[in-house]
Amino acid sequence: MKVIVDEDLCLGCGICEGLAPEVFSLANEPFAEVLLDPVPEEYEDAVRQSVEECPEEAIIIVEE
Repeated sequence: MKVIVDEDLCLGCGICEGLAPEVFSLANEPFAEVLLDPVPEEYEDAVRQSVEECPEEAIIIVEE
């Protein structure tokens, strides 16, 4: 799985980082950054939950 954050939509609320801190970070940008590409299988459920809970729908999953 590959995941992308649309920086134009992301408001940096931090929900994704809270659900999947191994995959998302807000440390360096005002929007979420993806730390792992591709996303390891053990984090896929947390990423899917992040997609569902993102209030701006800024996270996009690209299945490989």
